[in-house]
This record gives sequence, structure tokens and C-alpha cells, in this order.
Amino acid sequence: MHTDPMERARNAGNTLHPFYGGLRLRHHKRISCTLPLAHARLPTRLFVPLQQHAGPPAEALVVPGQKVLKGEPIGRHEQPSRGWVHAPTSGTVTALARRPVTNPSGDDGPCVLLRPDRLDTWTDLHPIDDWETATPERLRRAIGEAGIVGLGGATFQTSHKVADARQQTVHTVILNGAECEPYISCDEILMRMQPERVIAGARVLQRATGAERTVIAIEDQMGAVEGALRDALSRSGATEAGEVIDIVKVTTLYPEGGERQLIQVLTGLEVPRGGRPTDIGLLCQNVGTAAAAADAVIEGKPLIERIVTVTGGGVRTPRNLIALLGTPVADLIDQSGGYTAQAARLVIGGPLMGYAVRSDDNPVVKGVNCVLVLTGDDVRPEQPEMPCIRCGECARVCPARLLPQQLHAQVCHDLLDEAADFGLDACIECGCCDYVCPSHIPLSEWFRFGKSEWRLLQKERARADAARQRFEARESRLARIRDERQRRMDEKKQALRDDARRKRRIADAVERVKSRQTAPGGDS
Repeated sequence: MHTDPMERARNAGNTLHPFYGGLRLRHHKRISCTLPLAHARLPTRLFVPLQQHAGPPAEALVVPGQKVLKGEPIGRHEQPSRGWVHAPTSGTVTALARRPVTNPSGDDGPCVLLRPDRLDTWTDLHPIDDWETATPERLRRAIGEAGIVGLGGATFQTSHKVADARQQTVHTVILNGAECEPYISCDEILMRMQPERVIAGARVLQRATGAERTVIAIEDQMGAVEGALRDALSRSGATEAGEVIDIVKVTTLYPEGGERQLIQVLTGLEVPRGGRPTDIGLLCQNVGTAAAAADAVIEGKPLIERIVTVTGGGVRTPRNLIALLGTPVADLIDQSGGYTAQAARLVIGGPLMGYAVRSDDNPVVKGVNCVLVLTGDDVRPEQPEMPCIRCGECARVCPARLLPQQLHAQVCHDLLDEAADFGLDACIECGCCDYVCPSHIPLSEWFRFGKSEWRLLQKERARADAARQRFEARESRLARIRDERQRRMDEKKQALRDDARRKRRIADAVERVKSRQTAPGGDS
């Protein structure tokens, strides 16, 4: 057994380890995997948000009336390495407007409204033909300018994570194919139908980070996925190039697909609170992110589409579709046979970590992996929230080893500092505590609220600290000015006093000379 943490991290996947808590849930995945992967129809309109990544939105690079080509940049952040947005197809920009975007808050955001011309004409692409020998910086820049973000839901800038991994000397890349939340099957269908893209992505990320090895983690219930990946690996040339890529099956336990939980399963190590996987030599990326990175580097294609699972008892024909970013959700529902009579709730994401939306006019964005339509039977009837009975079930299933009942009490009483001390920021919002709570307390919702309030409090404190520092700096500056002014005045006064004393000494000397000259027997 390896006792050195870095050595255990290097041997990720050689031995599997349990993680704390979690739930065994019904998968509900097979219903969306029976049909082959297909492209969604080209919509008549696209609403492309300029914020599809973690951080501030991109600035529009286009104006109404402008014609654009497929893959052409239409938005970019002031920092060139982040926030790129590209035209999903060729057409005409009809407007720049704020409209509802697909996120948990449901807030409006800046969007580019695009009318496709049905020609689907690509802009000039710039693949890196010599990518196998290109510098890591060149690969990272291509990934950044293609707008690649984490497609597992977090939407962090992939180029930034790769750069951090390079700087931290990462030795192992983990590709996360452990798609643990019920109903979602977009990663499974990707690995089964397009395994060569995943393997190519593993090779690109391994070269971009300088890692020694890549581990692709899949669930043991994914059937044909392992064989498809191994066949693609044998054809890829990775072995001949001396690249080590391993495929590891992990048991199906929610939320094993969480970054920290998967790392614990593969290595037996816990990422330190407040730390990152790179601190122990690991970089974890979603398999879809890896495939998109391969498209960016090898083919020069930006991220303009993604696989979306359209599923649930409220959809007639559940399936997986390759959808252009900006496609209204309604178009995907329509291509999946439309709603059933039992459709009751539209959810973006899975049943535990997803969020309900009011309208199917919301667009597909980079972070949308699933469109789930639940029936009335699937939706828990509204139950009155009851007081906590301190049963401890939430703590038993919490994969982050938190005390949800304690955090809930602290957030409810606005004790945010205490909640932060108890690990509020470590909550991954998996919903396990909600699932088992007999009092029907929406704990995850409370924790999301608490984290939001804590961030606002931190910003207010930072502003107050900055104002205090500005005030103190001003007072210090004024004090220095007063002290300098006083010093100069004191010096002048001292100089005047010294001059007066000097004049008196001279006068006294002159007087003494005169006295001697006038005295009897003097020189006169």
C-alpha cells in the first residue's frame, strides 16, 4: 500500500477506494440511449448568450445586421484567454438584447440573436497540424480561443485549468466519465458513439499539461463504453507515442461523478478543503470537455455545439441530440416527439442537481447537459417544511462529511461566519441531504442561498476594508504632509534662532573689542 500521498495520486485507479456518504439511485438512463446519437435540426432562430462561462460576460464583437460565418467569434472577454463565444452557424445578427438565459437564477443576460441563413458556411479554421509536437502553450492558447469550458456543468475556463496544471507540475489527468446523476446520458453516448474524440482529447490534454498519464473513469454499468474506448485507444497511436492512457471502471454510487469524490475513489486521497486537485498533482476534466479540446486543437473548431440528453417521462421519445448553442429548448423537445400529456415540470440538468425553468424558450448553453421533463408522478408533492428532528440522516449521506443540520440552523439565523467555519463552501450541492430529509427541508437550496449571501458579505467586507485602507492611507498621507510642514517650520524657526544667536555673539564680540579699545591703557 502506498503511504506517500503523491505516490498514491500517481497510482490513481490501480486500487479503488470508497468515499463517504452517497446514495444508490435508479439510473433511468437506458431510455435515452436506445436511439443513435443525432444532430438536432437547424433552428430558425438562435439566442446565443455572451455569458456561458464562469466569470463576467464576454463583450459583443458584432452589431445588428452583420453577417457572420459558422465558428466566427461574436463575443470575447477583455482578457483574450477567457470568455470566447462563437457563431453556431452562418447567418445574420438580428439584435443584441438582454433576454432570459439558462441558469439557476433565471436572470436576463446579454445575448446575440442570430437568424441562420441555412447555408451553414464555416469560417476559416486553423487546426494545429503538428499538435503532437506543438508546445503546451500553443495547445493551451488554441483551447482558450475556441471557448472551451468545463462541460460537466461548472463551465470553468479549460485553458486556465490547463495552465494551472502545467504550472503545478501535474502528473495525471483524470477524464471524468462517471456520469452518476439519474437520467443524464450525454457522456455515455459520447464515449460509446464517438470514442475517438475522447481518446484524442486525452492525448491533447496530456500533452498540454505535461502529465505522465491519463485515467478515463467510467461507471461499471455503462456496458459497451469500455470496449469502444479500448478499440479507439488501440487505433489512436497513443501507445506508439509512449502515452499512457488507462480506462478504469468505478462502481455506480451518486455523487461519484463529483470531482472530489471521483479523486477519492481513484486515489484514496481527499483534496484538502480550500485546495485544488492540482495540489496533489491531478487535473480532472469531463470527457466531453476533452473531446471539445481535441476538436479545437486537431480540427480548429470552436465550441459551438454539445450533446444534450432530452429525457424523462414527459417526453415522447427520449434521446441524445447534438445541439447548436443558442438553440431553444423547445426545438429539442419537438425533435424528441414533443411533450406527453403527463408532462409537469421542465428541468435543466438532473433531478437532484438540476433546476426548474419556466419556459422552453430558454437556449441551450455550454453548461446544459440535460433537458429533463418530469411527470406529475416524478415530482414530489409539495410537503410543508417541518422543523429539523436531528435524525442525522443528512450527515450520514453527505459526501463532503458536513453537518447539514448545523449549517441549516446557522444559515437560517444569519450566522454566516459560523457556517463558513463549518464548511459551507465545501458543500457540492448534490442534493443527497434533500433526498433523505424526513422534514422536507430544502437543505441544498438553503446552502446555495447561504453561499450567495456569504459571497456578498465578503464583497461588502472587502469594499469596507478597501474604504478603510483608503481612509487610513489618506490620513497617513495628510499626517506626513503636516509633519513635513511642521518640520520645515521648525527648521526655519531654529534657523532664525540660530541666526539671532549668531548675531548676538558677533555683537558681543564687537562690543568687547570696543570696550578694550576705549578702556584706559587700551590700544587706543
